[in-house]
Amino acid sequence: MDFGAGSQFEPSDKSRLWINVGGFRHETHVSTLKNIPDTRLYWIAESHSSESSGRREYFYDRHPGAFTQILNYYRTGKLHYPTDMCGPMFEEELGFWGIDEKQMEPCCWAIYTKHREAEENLKAFVGPGFEALKQNDLERSSSEFSDIDEKKDNFWKRIQPKIWNIMDEPHSSKLAKVVSYLSCFFISLSIAAFCVSTLPGVRTEGKIMGNPYGLYILELVCSSFFTLEFLMRVIFCPTKLVFLKRPMNWIDLISILPFYVSLMTDDDIVKMFIVIRVLRLFRFVKLSYGLQIMIHTLKASSHELVLLLLILLIPVVMFSSIVYYIEIMIDNQSVFNSVPQSFWWCLITMTTVGYGDLTPQTWPEKSSEAPAQFAVC
Repeated sequence: MDFGAGSQFEPSDKSRLWINVGGFRHETHVSTLKNIPDTRLYWIAESHSSESSGRREYFYDRHPGAFTQILNYYRTGKLHYPTDMCGPMFEEELGFWGIDEKQMEPCCWAIYTKHREAEENLKAFVGPGFEALKQNDLERSSSEFSDIDEKKDNFWKRIQPKIWNIMDEPHSSKLAKVVSYLSCFFISLSIAAFCVSTLPGVRTEGKIMGNPYGLYILELVCSSFFTLEFLMRVIFCPTKLVFLKRPMNWIDLISILPFYVSLMTDDDIVKMFIVIRVLRLFRFVKLSYGLQIMIHTLKASSHELVLLLLILLIPVVMFSSIVYYIEIMIDNQSVFNSVPQSFWWCLITMTTVGYGDLTPQTWPEKSSEAPAQFAVC
């Protein structure tokens, strides 16, 4: 391979040719390009051998670095991935030259396909709403140039995605972020009011929670905001079926209803459903990329977490059974009256919690407890 003026060959010599890729000239044998059939370079070699025009150089405005590895593939029969290129770019170059990516050497395959794993993770992280958000951005940009005398239905089509993004996509605009922070403020205020209402000085005797006038007004304001927000989301939702499938929307509805039901009845059972409003804290996930990454990390590590749980479960069952049978054989009045009850003792021992509500009483039991303590290390 030569990047300079290179060697000269006779005009009548058809055994060699020049391939100019992005300004870099490569000299090679025609027979070399015929090593990989049904590819672009193979067709060039076939055409070069049959034509009589005396053409010696072929120019392609493609990536020269990628072509270096591609030409070496024809020479050596081994396809390697250039580490100074991103995977999608090299994949595009392989497609242009007609080379099957599956011919990639095992040493380079993991690095070459690394971008696909990143794309899958990004897809799982962002979710299907990412494509919808991009489509809505296009609709918003195109609506700015639309005629002001459009029909009413066209006006609705323009205004619906704008309002929906404000209500559902915190990072779509500054106004959407303000609305999201306002919603989180009322969520925090509502949960704080709920916690204060359970204080002994506030709670009515015999009731699970109190309802002073100040907390009632605060709850009224918060519930009014949540009701307005929920109705706005229902009205401007582009797809009602998708809206109904989201668990968070049902949580919002169930946490709103107890307040209005409590206006008609003072039953404590109704007020117990107010606890559901605590689940609104998951709304904060949409505002924080860090929390989203943490949740995605837990999902991606689900198999490892299950394996970790299994590693913990095996010694729990083993040592619980040993302690139970040792205790029964020595003392029938043992605190370990069943293997499931021994699970609790072994679990708090191995996790170094050590409540002390269940403790071995005999030396054989204590000697079996020591391995359980070391098993967690």
